[in-house]
Amino acid sequence: MCHDMRVKVEYLGFIKNMLNKRVEEFELKEGTALRELLGKLSDSYGKPFKREVFERGQEDLKYGFVVTVNGVLIGQLDGVKTRLKDGDQVILMSLMSGG
Repeated sequence: MCHDMRVKVEYLGFIKNMLNKRVEEFELKEGTALRELLGKLSDSYGKPFKREVFERGQEDLKYGFVVTVNGVLIGQLDGVKTRLKDGDQVILMSLMSGG
């Protein structure tokens, strides 16, 4: 049986400025993969997000961006296939912070 779960997404650096927001919460089906959440974000935010961060169908984020789930880099988990759980905190950030 599928339950809904809440996942908090925090944006840092370039992404925060691009989207003009810092934190969002999403209600997803239990066990949703990170890739599906990123796909949902790219649908919501359109071209700039797809060009800079992630595009549906891709197996990884664009160069220069990292994602952590509960403070762990997704490279140490299962990449964009990482399954999310209720209460997870996802952080999207750019590696380069320009100034």
